[in-house]
Amino acid sequence: MAETADDRLRLLIERIERLEEEKKGIGDDIKDVYSEGKSAGYDAKIMRQIVRLRKMKPDDRREMEAILEVYKTALGID
Repeated sequence: MAETADDRLRLLIERIERLEEEKKGIGDDIKDVYSEGKSAGYDAKIMRQIVRLRKMKPDDRREMEAILEVYKTALGID
């Protein structure tokens, strides 16, 4: 039996809904890990920054840090 366009669309939407639910679950798990870190005495805000930095390519991170230093110097921030 051939799949109709309506069936195909319904299947795609259902897949998206399942993936969105999984994504929400993973997001909740990540929040729990940050809370665990905070309970252990770590700063969750800094942990988030470190995760962002680790995602970056080393050259991009160095460039961002260099620009940040230029801006901080221009604004008199030590």
